[in-house]
Formats: sequence, structure tokens, C-alpha cells
Amino acid sequence: MWSHPSQAGEDVADVLESLVARGETLATAESLTGGLLASAITDVPGASRAFVGSVVSYATRVKVSVLDVPAEVVDRDGVVSEECALAMARGVRRRLDATWGVATTGVAGPDSQEGRPVGTVWVAVAGPDVVRARLLALEGDRRAIREASCEAAVSLLLDLLREEPGLR
Repeated sequence: MWSHPSQAGEDVADVLESLVARGETLATAESLTGGLLASAITDVPGASRAFVGSVVSYATRVKVSVLDVPAEVVDRDGVVSEECALAMARGVRRRLDATWGVATTGVAGPDSQEGRPVGTVWVAVAGPDVVRARLLALEGDRRAIREASCEAAVSLLLDLLREEPGLR
């Protein structure tokens, strides 16, 4: 599925095993990835031991009404922004009562959005004691951008889990 499927699958499996070992859970909030991240997670056998669910918030109104992204964030910063990505991660974590929330938002193309070029993506993670976002400038077609966004989201979460092995 992703550009390096075996590595991506291993990273997802590593995330899930780490979460299970810690007694923690994961939820995702996806925009441009449209459920691709949740699909990659649920492709791993036993994912239900840690993965609680996902909100695919393709429309801005869903980001606001379901994920509690503040309307002022959308008005001021847009949906392709660090602030929106962080709000999505916090919102899905809270809404689905998960230990960790991971979010993806950005421009997969074919056209720019909010004055941001195709390939501009924000991924974010919200956890018990940490929130972090990462800006990506990706190239390729829609599929490649969406897949690379998922890889980056998993990588960011894995980095945080490895940085803070005892985080709770």
C-alpha cells in the first residue's frame, strides 16, 4: 500500500505493540487521507487491542462540529494549518476517549487549497502529556501524497512513544 509497505506495516505494528504494552489506546482524525490511516492500522492483526476508531473529517464543518476544531482556528489559520491539525488530534482523542490522537490534514491535489500548494500536509499527535505537529512538503500524485502523509503520522507517533517510553 505505502511506498515501502513492509516498513510501514512494521511501524504500525510497533506502534500498536507499544500501546498495548502500555495499556494505552489510539484514535485517528483524518482529512486528506480519507480513512487510509485507519485502514493501515486495522490491517495489523490484533489492532483492536489498542485502536478505538477514527473520524474521517473531509469537510470543514465536520472538523468543527465533530472534532471540536474552533471555528476561529478555521477562520484565522485555515484547515491546512498546524493549529487545525493539533485541534483535530486533541478533538479525536477526547471524542473517542483514547490515550493518543493522531491527525492528518492537507492538500492532496489536484488543486491548491487556501493558497497552499499541493503536497502541503500537517500531521499531529496529541497524547497524555504531549502535543506535536509536523509540516510536510510532499511530492507526487494524490495517492503518493496520501500514503506519505500516513507514513509521517505513524512515524511521528512512533517517535513520541520512543522518546517517552514511560509517558503516561
